[in-house]
Amino acid sequence: MPFGELPVLSYLSKIVDILLVWYVFYKLIMIIRGTKAVQLLNGIILIILVRMASSFLGFSTLQWLMDRALTWGFLAIIIIFQPELRRALEQLGRGRIFSRSSVPEEEGKTKVVEAIIKATEYMAKRRIGALISVERETGMGDYIETGIPLNAQISSELLINIFIPNTPLHDGAVIVQKNQVAAAGCYLPLSESPFISKELGTRHRAALGISEVTDSVTIVVSEETGAVSVTKNGELHRDLTPEQFRELLTKELVRTTKTTSSSRWQWRGKKSG
Repeated sequence: MPFGELPVLSYLSKIVDILLVWYVFYKLIMIIRGTKAVQLLNGIILIILVRMASSFLGFSTLQWLMDRALTWGFLAIIIIFQPELRRALEQLGRGRIFSRSSVPEEEGKTKVVEAIIKATEYMAKRRIGALISVERETGMGDYIETGIPLNAQISSELLINIFIPNTPLHDGAVIVQKNQVAAAGCYLPLSESPFISKELGTRHRAALGISEVTDSVTIVVSEETGAVSVTKNGELHRDLTPEQFRELLTKELVRTTKTTSSSRWQWRGKKSG
């Protein structure tokens, strides 16, 4: 039957079917976005490309190896993506997988910055050691799971209480996710860089380590000197003054969000124009 003679209901059902499949794939991509699964997915795509190239060039041995990798790929995906699959099933059970994801607003980011600045100033004056990591685009779910879940509204008072010495959550890092304190007492990967100063302790190594594997912004308050440092993108900014600290935090957490939103609006305006 020609395409134009298809019944209207059948035509609409096919459109709805395609849209539903697209939406499911979109949600699955949003779940694994910013996690280690994205890097592993890139590896799988590379294997497929190598398989196609070896077939085209006649590299039989390489083609055989890629075929074996793809044959066992389904089982490998289940094993490798186990944390992401578990998280997706948990969200599905709570009815969140098809809910609209909340995008952090600029006001929320400003509140986060002000709470961190106020808490940091208080702890720096009293030489209370602290380690606070703020999630951005790269997900930190794997590291949140190593700590004690809080899911609490962020405030300077809460941050200060967490890092008071000799309390259960004093050791480890606080991770801020979606403008909330997601967890405390979290374990962050230590940097193995040989260029780190010997005078820096575990908190600074952990802050550098997490900045090497994610795009998070991490704040460190030294327990020995009270100095405030910030790490991002594998860089360590040490002994910041209050003015420098505020400017850096605002630039990385607030202005970035504002610039991104403005760019999207301009792009949409140009497209519609």
